Amino acid sequence: MARERSGAGDPARTLELLWRGLGQEAHPGRRGPRQGLSVDAVVRAAITLADAEGLTALTMRALAQRLGVTPMTLYTYVPGKAELLDLMLDEAYRTMDRARPETDAPEPWQARVSRVAEDNRALLGRHPWIADLSVIRPPLGPGLIAKYEYELAAFDGIGLTDVEMDAALTHLLAFVHAGARAAADAAEHNSRQSDEEWWAVSAPLLERAVDPARYPLAGRVGSAVGAYDPATAWAFGLRCVLDGLARRIEQGPGS
Repeated sequence: MARERSGAGDPARTLELLWRGLGQEAHPGRRGPRQGLSVDAVVRAAITLADAEGLTALTMRALAQRLGVTPMTLYTYVPGKAELLDLMLDEAYRTMDRARPETDAPEPWQARVSRVAEDNRALLGRHPWIADLSVIRPPLGPGLIAKYEYELAAFDGIGLTDVEMDAALTHLLAFVHAGARAAADAAEHNSRQSDEEWWAVSAPLLERAVDPARYPLAGRVGSAVGAYDPATAWAFGLRCVLDGLARRIEQGPGS
């Protein structure tokens, strides 16, 4: 099944909605909205639905039922699901928690970059559906712009060119998204059958099927690791990202 993606709607209408009122004069004939409802209310309800049930449950009909209106009423606020997804994503970005340094003293760039990673990890924990979205064309709304400004500040002045700063941020966020999806998959599997239960069934079968002399590394490392641990994978992966950036900075900008 194809993934949902941002930036799939009418770009002009989407920007108008993201920046609330931009270009309204271009739509003088649009029917007036229903009293008591607003674009913000529609977006908040859609986020609540997606948080609870995932993107597959988010349809215009399901959202209309949640709001107590007809599906056609929703189309007086948003043209369709594609534009709605952009509005949801930008609102999630706008309201995301951003950790502050513990002191006002200057801190190493690694601490700033780590905080950006942790903030995005928390965002995906709060809104798991974001990790299911393809955001090659992100919503260019106030939420995303403010988030981008905040995140770039972690890389500013550490020895990267502007292009490298953007690439470093993209690399970091890709790691965060991959970790979030893996953690979500692990949680979903554990909700049906715990790792302990799965291994209790699988281990005896593997012992009979797998020859340790033929697969010595797999047996040794697999026994040491055990079940997948999202926390261990996160800590090691983030350390690798930071170490890689440090090495890149040592080489000098543009080299």
